[in-house]
Amino acid sequence: MDLLDEIKRRRTFAIISHPDAGKTTLTEKLLLYSGAIDRAGSVKGREGLAHAQSDWMAIEQERGISVTSAAMQFEYQDHIVNLLDTPGHQDFSEDTYRALTAADSVVMLLDCAKGVEEQTKKLFRVARERDLPIFTFVNKLDRPGREPVELIDEVEELFGLHAVPMTWPIGSGPDFKGVYVRATGQIQVFERTKAGRKARLAGQGGLDDPEIMALLTRQELQQLRDDIELMDHVLPGFQLEEFLAGRQSPMFFGSALNNFGVAEFLEEFLQMAPAPSARPLANGGQVPVDAPFTAFVFKVQANMNRAHRDRVAFARIVSGHFERGMDAVHVRGRKSIKLNYPHMFFGRERMIVDEAFPGDILGLINPGLFRIGDVLSAAGPVEFHAVPRFSPEQFTAVRLADPGGRKGFLKGLQQIAEEGVVQVFWPRGGAPLPILGAVGRLQFEVLQHRLKDEYACPVLLEPRNFQMARWLRGGWPEPSRFWGELVEDADRNPAILFENDWQRRTTMEKNPSLGFLDHPG
Repeated sequence: MDLLDEIKRRRTFAIISHPDAGKTTLTEKLLLYSGAIDRAGSVKGREGLAHAQSDWMAIEQERGISVTSAAMQFEYQDHIVNLLDTPGHQDFSEDTYRALTAADSVVMLLDCAKGVEEQTKKLFRVARERDLPIFTFVNKLDRPGREPVELIDEVEELFGLHAVPMTWPIGSGPDFKGVYVRATGQIQVFERTKAGRKARLAGQGGLDDPEIMALLTRQELQQLRDDIELMDHVLPGFQLEEFLAGRQSPMFFGSALNNFGVAEFLEEFLQMAPAPSARPLANGGQVPVDAPFTAFVFKVQANMNRAHRDRVAFARIVSGHFERGMDAVHVRGRKSIKLNYPHMFFGRERMIVDEAFPGDILGLINPGLFRIGDVLSAAGPVEFHAVPRFSPEQFTAVRLADPGGRKGFLKGLQQIAEEGVVQVFWPRGGAPLPILGAVGRLQFEVLQHRLKDEYACPVLLEPRNFQMARWLRGGWPEPSRFWGELVEDADRNPAILFENDWQRRTTMEKNPSLGFLDHPG
């Protein structure tokens, strides 16, 4: 199979949602239906069931939440699918935003009772900024919820996106029995199974099929006829060009927990989702997928293998045929490196790969070389658009529970900070321990948990009153002409921490020759 044929097989996508919409459960069920796993884990960690495959970190398994993005590859119906499961909690938006830079399309997951929630709105805007085609999956139909038409209208009103139903639910809550597949005109009536198993079809056929008529009540059949009439004569039909242009979102209904509607979504997703395509360069132009090998790092993760204390850089391949052992230029470091031990991941599990193609996610063992945003190229330096980096809004000081553990603390902090969990600021006047910044306070709890669990270094957190950080361009302000605390970040870039907007505005007015940046310049 040649390069372009391999690229056409690839589908690389991310799932976004508000917390608790069922994102990790949907991820598990997609893996189940692909055959990648034989039983889905329980996101809630119920007794006797496995943890979610994508939630491999100890804190994720304890709390039943995703706090880091996970990359998994599986094969289904001659397609290679690269699935990025992302955190839903707003405190980890930065990790999700970075994962979206590696995706070619997005699945927006909605709770049928709650509809579009706040975090979904924020992530949707990021996906639109990247011109990513967006699927919509309405989940939890096994619980009472809002009417499908109401959810369709909400997506259109909030996002200016025409939601086009591709499946339609038959009943809801305890009466949810299956879905109508619009493309085939077939009705799928399901039997309920255990949460970790595939759904079984109780029957399949058209509206007038005797088997379907025996499984649905007269009222359910009439309601479905009315719903089909609505879809065919009032709601728009699906057009692939409109979807790829970001003007339509194919909408699917189901219950990931009960496995209803998941297989139907996966099969249509593979036909609609775009394959990898040319990627824009920061200075104009683009890199076509059949150009020599290029890739960029969108995530760094420490301690995926606790026995080896390793760090892994996740790199999305943009172009070319990657082969194990090949040489590539590390653009930021301006040197050639040999890529001898590339991995692909399935949650925490890994395997060495000999070749990979655009859309695939490589795991590169990272001895401190790679950072988020780094570019690898087999054909000289290239620069893609920057991977998002947020300015912190929460700050804390740290105190060691054991003062003798400073060396281990600094090592652990450096490795976890490289992942983007927190940002590190050292007071300019000198201090034995840094001030930490993050987008949300839960990130500090993750840091605290991981320092104790992975580095045997318990710490105490002491919140600071700062509200924002600004990086300085042009030098330091004069001692009497600033309000706030002068610091340097982990790369020794000068910055200042402010407690309120008055301090920021006044300092800027007193120092017109300096630049105050939201991110390092």
